[in-house]
Amino acid sequence: MIRTPVLRLGLVAVLAVGAVACGGGEEGGVPVVRWYARDEAGEVFGAAIEDCNAAAEGRYRIELVPLPANADEQREQLVRRLAAEDADIDLMNMDVPWTAEFANAGWIRPWPDDRVEAATEGRLATSVETATYDDTLYGIPLNANAQLLWYRSDLAEEAPATWDAMLAEADDLEAAGEPHVIWEQGQRYEGLVVWFTSLLASAGGTILDEEGTRVTLEPEPTRRALEVMRAYSRSPHAPPALATAQEDQGRQGWEGGDAAFMVNYGFVWPSANELAPDIAATMAWGPFPSVEPDVPSKVAIGGFNIGIGAHGDHPDLAVEAATCLAGEDNQARNATDAGLLPVTEALYDDPAVAEAEKGGTPLFPYAAAMKEALSTAVLRPRTPYYNDVSLAIISILHPTAEIDPEAAVERLRTAIAAALKGEGLL
Repeated sequence: MIRTPVLRLGLVAVLAVGAVACGGGEEGGVPVVRWYARDEAGEVFGAAIEDCNAAAEGRYRIELVPLPANADEQREQLVRRLAAEDADIDLMNMDVPWTAEFANAGWIRPWPDDRVEAATEGRLATSVETATYDDTLYGIPLNANAQLLWYRSDLAEEAPATWDAMLAEADDLEAAGEPHVIWEQGQRYEGLVVWFTSLLASAGGTILDEEGTRVTLEPEPTRRALEVMRAYSRSPHAPPALATAQEDQGRQGWEGGDAAFMVNYGFVWPSANELAPDIAATMAWGPFPSVEPDVPSKVAIGGFNIGIGAHGDHPDLAVEAATCLAGEDNQARNATDAGLLPVTEALYDDPAVAEAEKGGTPLFPYAAAMKEALSTAVLRPRTPYYNDVSLAIISILHPTAEIDPEAAVERLRTAIAAALKGEGLL
């Protein structure tokens, strides 16, 4: 059943009226399939488009319509156009939490039943899950991502298994006069939701039930996750700028040499090899630390799927084009040229990816650890009201040093329950 997507939809539609294009149409008799996406480093999507256009042999031509680099700005631009039934959007890259919102609003088409197997076979189950809403596939997984714990092998023998153990090791390093900072993302933004989701899952809890309609937030796991956030944030091992730290601030701090541990994505590896080779020479990695010693850690999955616009001019060609763009050859090139991790599980064991090098430096020495992290990853709340749920979490948990674990459990439950009723914060 299609519910009213968001209370702000009417306003969004009005704002979008002036911006709507008139549809992909044709050029020189060839249908044009427009793909709204942020082009990645090295313009790797341009190479995929070129190959897919050649494979189409004149039946269609894909054109990239660039989106902003920031995911929030991408969503805002897409929502404005989709709410106004913009026929220009044949394809769009969707951040993994957007599927439920876009599908529930009727902005994207269900994936054709006779093409589901081709879009899911051999792909990471968690990635397929991110493209699924109400038991229906709404996109083809394109790339995936997850955070690892990076540590300096000259300061720690192995990755600490829990946050408590990591803080204890940092205490010892500080006492010995060694680098002891731990980098996380504490800024008031989506990265804070990713951190909380991973911590809660690693404590054995969830934010919503399987249907995405009811708040769970089991009291004990939620309180433990919040205790970890506060303990770390108040410790001498949190960077002074934690409350404004995003992924790139962590990378820069790590490369500065004052840190022993860092929770971050794989882009930190090539960056350190290029900009801080002495630090890179000591870099090792392990799974995201757990909260409880007897509960395996889990991380929130990231990445993008390709969705089909509900009002595009070329839905059948769009499915064909998306299938090509998300094909294994393009996934492998996206990985080696732009660091975008594959969704096809076998590529993590393929020497062309797992053993790829650049300038003599291995690109993905952490491929096995990433594959393991993605295989057990969890989704952020799967609900059409995700944006409001995310805002509720961010507003209550920031700044993390001021979290009151006991009180915050109930505040989160109340705010997220309101968000699920469409009583958002905006």
